[in-house]
Amino acid sequence: MMRQVTGMRARTQAGRAAGFTLIELMITVVVVAILAAIAIPSYESYVEKSRRTDAKTALLDLATREQRYYSVTNTFTASAQDLGYGTAFPVTVGSGYYSVNVLAPAGANPPTFTITATPIGSQTADTQCASFTVDNTGKQSALDSSNGDSTATCWGQ
Repeated sequence: MMRQVTGMRARTQAGRAAGFTLIELMITVVVVAILAAIAIPSYESYVEKSRRTDAKTALLDLATREQRYYSVTNTFTASAQDLGYGTAFPVTVGSGYYSVNVLAPAGANPPTFTITATPIGSQTADTQCASFTVDNTGKQSALDSSNGDSTATCWGQ
């Protein structure tokens, strides 16, 4: 009879070593949840920053087109067609996260333009860089969601 009890104990201990307890699984779930709570906001912030490149690229491209147009006509334009776009401003640029608009007052002396990019869609969650602007002098600026100056942060990346 002693042999049977010893054999049962050996089988029971071997069976326990083969699986996980509920406590072990719950600890694993908690650790994964904590890591996700830290990683997801960091990832979203990184994605917002990477999308800002679309806005800056579009603004500098449009400023170059304006200067090219000025060299031919001696004035700036607010017409999207004159700058090589098929539709009227505002125009959605890049991957569709920014809308760009051009303001070029007719008859201004000297001629000027201001190009502004504002976030649309999910990019509106980027409160740190709520708008980007470039003008005919090449001055780059940016505002946060409370209209505070965030030029160094947004253009300096």
